[in-house]
Amino acid sequence: MSALALTGVRSVVLLGAHPDDIEIACGGTMLALAAAGSLSVRYVLLSGTADRQVEAGSAAAAFLPGARIEFRLHDLPDGRLPEHWGQVKRLLHEAAEAEAPDLVISPWVGDAHQDHRLLGELVPTVWRGVLALQYEIPKWDGDLGRPNVYVPLTPEQARNKVALLDKHFPSQHQRGWWDEEVFLGLARLRGVECGARYAEAFHSNKAVLTIGGGGES
Repeated sequence: MSALALTGVRSVVLLGAHPDDIEIACGGTMLALAAAGSLSVRYVLLSGTADRQVEAGSAAAAFLPGARIEFRLHDLPDGRLPEHWGQVKRLLHEAAEAEAPDLVISPWVGDAHQDHRLLGELVPTVWRGVLALQYEIPKWDGDLGRPNVYVPLTPEQARNKVALLDKHFPSQHQRGWWDEEVFLGLARLRGVECGARYAEAFHSNKAVLTIGGGGES
């Protein structure tokens, strides 16, 4: 396994099917990207009640301090995004009409939840030629795969992620899987896999590496 620095990322599209998807999956990565400075983010949610969208907006601001955030919050029905395939596709294309980002982060195409899986399927057709990382979400389905991209986190970042999740998503506190052990446990496991204390993991189906600015135009 080799390590490469993800430098020069100044614009990111964050995609979530539901409020809290993004922060659960890549909250530590968000903190790390924001710490690098001068970050522009398009934050796109496809579903969520008004109360849940307020939670998401508050969380995004906390996880991305100093970043310029453009929110695109939608209220398609939870659990039924495949029934609205055309509308989902249109909303993603609308989010892609602005300048191409350096990075797109979305759910994984192998996720067992149909809403997550649909976004994972559509991203490569909407953002061609952009580095896309697909995240994982721990849940009852037991659908965690074998990711191939890791973002190491410091202990401070990992624990800050957990604290911010708990603070900004009070509506989820009653869920049996919502606790520090779940979030830190997965981060610790992914850290073991990449030689770090903690990490978040992603899937990438295709990446193009350029050396010295080479490549066909």
